[in-house]
Amino acid sequence: MDQKRLGSQTRAADDRTLLPVIFALAWPTMLEQTMSTAVQYIDTAMVGALGTAATAAVGATTTVNWLLSSTLSAFGVGFLAFISQACGAGEREKARRAAAQAVLAALILGVCTTAVTVALSEQVPVWMRVDPSIRALAARYFCILYLPMLPRTATILFGTVLRAAGDTKTPMRIGVGVNLINVILNALLIYSPRSVRLFGHSLYLWGAGMGVTGAAAASAAAFTCGGIAITLCLWRHPEISPRGLRLRPDKTILLPCLRVALPNMLQRFGTSFGYVAFASMINALGELSTAAHTIANTVESAFYIPAYGMMAAAATLTGNALGAKDPARMRGLARVIIVCEVAMMVVSGGLLFAFAPAMAGIFTRDAAVILLGSTVLRMVACSEPFYGVSIVIEGMMQGAGRTVAPFVFNLAGMWGVRIVGTFICTQLLGMGLVSAWGCMIGHNLLLFILYTLELRRLGRRAWEL
Repeated sequence: MDQKRLGSQTRAADDRTLLPVIFALAWPTMLEQTMSTAVQYIDTAMVGALGTAATAAVGATTTVNWLLSSTLSAFGVGFLAFISQACGAGEREKARRAAAQAVLAALILGVCTTAVTVALSEQVPVWMRVDPSIRALAARYFCILYLPMLPRTATILFGTVLRAAGDTKTPMRIGVGVNLINVILNALLIYSPRSVRLFGHSLYLWGAGMGVTGAAAASAAAFTCGGIAITLCLWRHPEISPRGLRLRPDKTILLPCLRVALPNMLQRFGTSFGYVAFASMINALGELSTAAHTIANTVESAFYIPAYGMMAAAATLTGNALGAKDPARMRGLARVIIVCEVAMMVVSGGLLFAFAPAMAGIFTRDAAVILLGSTVLRMVACSEPFYGVSIVIEGMMQGAGRTVAPFVFNLAGMWGVRIVGTFICTQLLGMGLVSAWGCMIGHNLLLFILYTLELRRLGRRAWEL
């Protein structure tokens, strides 16, 4: 009995030592996500001031952005697993060589995605079933937004490389800078010249009056600055800088990275394409549903910040533990990080439920849009703790290089529940946005069940260390 008690006390002490490490890695990512979400809020509010049509034009292609960003991020997962495990094993030179391969991947992917997105910019709103009255505006916004795909790709891949090496602060600082640039340029490019009252005085503000086009130009300029900045930071990094290494394919690094990245890329491509199909069915419901869906997605994103911060920490620390061949640390990480995640997401979900109408009201004055948006937000608030657990477990599996099971789980949930369910509800039964979000919640709950069962299975085998 004493031995059991002693073992329990030892585990508790070990778990407590993990807490500061977890939060040291998680808080910069959380702050970065907070700033990014705040700017997304500001973007949506600024464009929303131009009217419902402007909000719909911007939001109509948002899921295509998820498709591209998540597909590029999948390549980063391969480098994340490789570099975090190399760092855990103390093999810094191996990590540097992997960083050089990430630079090569960013160059190739950035150029290719720029060519594809610009060439298809006029067709995307048609495929997304955007209302014909705003298709030209949506196409122009999309084209401008995706011109700087090379620096955007660099931001995604190099940020992942730095986080894998335990540096979450540099991507955070650059993300904050990008968001500030975006907000300032939004204020200058979206609106026409105007006077505002400040402390009882009239202040003249210059403005380009470009509307939705100005919002796209502001984001494109900010992304470009971010890509340049993070490239310089990676190049000057004291531990994993690729400076001096040759930028040519290295099979000993690329093949292990691709084995991890390919299932993740297929997963993200499949789920993101599902988001596109999901949004397309919602766009077909009309301008009201499109605007409410866009605003609800924007509001909801802020309340998943704890989950994605913990996901980044879980991925890095799992990779380190695997590289160091320390199964006890990995099991302790699972215990601590999931408890912390559930606690934070319960609070987050409660706040979202309580303040849903007020949050939706930030972005529009249309009472019908606020009512519909707050209704679906309160629905999804109840599922947040469950979805947060799925996100963290997926992060652990990414750090361990186990990406096949998440591929299967996410595609089953997206296409088997969300897309099929939404098609039946909206296209066959004539139901509205509430039914579509109900199907989305069903998808989230299925992921919780599948990931929890997988974690229990892996826990018994110590992640095959």
